[in-house]
Amino acid sequence: MAGKYNVRSISLPSRSHPSTLRIEDELNRLKTLEASVLSSSESICAGLSGIEDLYQCMNGLLNMASTQKVLSQHQHEKCIEDLLDGSVTLLDICGIARDYMFQIKEHVHALQSALRRRKRDSSIENDILNYSRFRKEMKKQAKKLITELKQMDNKLGASPLLDQDHHFSAVVRVLREVNVINSSIFQSLFSFLSAPVFSKQTRWSLVSKLMHKGVISCEEKLDNVNELESVDVALCRHTSDVEKMQIAHKKLVALECTIEGMENSLECVFRHLIKARTSLLNIISQ
Repeated sequence: MAGKYNVRSISLPSRSHPSTLRIEDELNRLKTLEASVLSSSESICAGLSGIEDLYQCMNGLLNMASTQKVLSQHQHEKCIEDLLDGSVTLLDICGIARDYMFQIKEHVHALQSALRRRKRDSSIENDILNYSRFRKEMKKQAKKLITELKQMDNKLGASPLLDQDHHFSAVVRVLREVNVINSSIFQSLFSFLSAPVFSKQTRWSLVSKLMHKGVISCEEKLDNVNELESVDVALCRHTSDVEKMQIAHKKLVALECTIEGMENSLECVFRHLIKARTSLLNIISQ
């Protein structure tokens, strides 16, 4: 199951500046959500939706004349450079996440087509094998991306911020917080994508674990795994039996629905990231 990634908090100034109040409210709302377990697909989608709202507030902040003036006056500060570096990292990683959503859907469609043929031939076995290989590679890369995001968090937290200008300090700190909480939700997403990969070779050990102590059935236990794991198990158990093939198809439909929701949210987040970076670059180039 996907784990929980805590936001590395960069404390906001004790005296909030009027220009940052709205975005601070959104940050606090997202932190409340993050305090719950961001491991299910529903909670991750809620987090991505929250990022959209957060960047709308950020856009309003960056459009303020007072914000533009204070950032322009301090454009050569290292903290500004770190914010720009962080925006590139988030853009790149968001783009990778979008690509994974597309690839998962492609594999789902291939598997659905194979199952509809309702015959156990080499074609469906090849599709399952290709999907399993893709999942293993995605899991490997997702863990690397989580590490990269953590490194970005550490870099933002390590950058000194002098409180000589209260307005500047308040703006930079909330912009840092936006990057960090975005990173946290992306980490939860990649944790979801790096869920354990089950294949036929691991089928019986999985079933044994799921039915440990014989308290409840395997099907009931599957409610506690995410959509990717659920599809793995269903594909491991597929036969020419119509009922089991229908179960596999149902799990694929659920996965496709989940991925489409994440994909749509990521598209919106990606556009907001581009807009925010462009605005910041325009401001400091004035």
